[in-house]
Amino acid sequence: MGLPTWLTLGRIIMIPILVILFYMPYKWANLAATVVFCLAAATDWLDGFLARRLNQSSAFGAFLDPVADKLMVAVALVLLVQTNATPWFAVPAAVIIGREITVSSLREWMAEIGERAKVAVSWTGKFKTVAQMGAVIFLLYHDPLFGIPTQEIGIVLLYVAAVLTLWSMVMYLKAAWPSLYARRNKLDSRL
Repeated sequence: MGLPTWLTLGRIIMIPILVILFYMPYKWANLAATVVFCLAAATDWLDGFLARRLNQSSAFGAFLDPVADKLMVAVALVLLVQTNATPWFAVPAAVIIGREITVSSLREWMAEIGERAKVAVSWTGKFKTVAQMGAVIFLLYHDPLFGIPTQEIGIVLLYVAAVLTLWSMVMYLKAAWPSLYARRNKLDSRL
């Protein structure tokens, strides 16, 4: 296991640390939780960069990286929804988490039939990730910073991420549909 994989594992280890910091009853807890999430987001970029740069890509790392990302974001969103228990907050969080499950399942299915390249990460997916990470960072911090309304910015970014989430999911499903439809026709003809 190379450095990129260790960074990815570190991101998974940061999840319980994030949860503990989130629930600590201290004034600085939101800053500490935000810093942990920021470090995790930075390692998301860094592990991929190092894997390519150091030629240390591995099948295990390729599997683990998106799992670590989705776990960190899903846990953060669940924590945030728990403290902001309104439909206005829960719906975009549910859309984001539901999309991640759907697209992960779609990618697994497409890999199984040898068509994974059709649902490779797109630019829309990358913009979605940036909006999502930004939303979580602002929402975790939530206190005004130098007069900047971080909570309100976080909510706007959460909705931007939810819209991009749905858009990218539709694009992935559209790209996969011919393969899925052809596969269904093959199965129907066997029956």
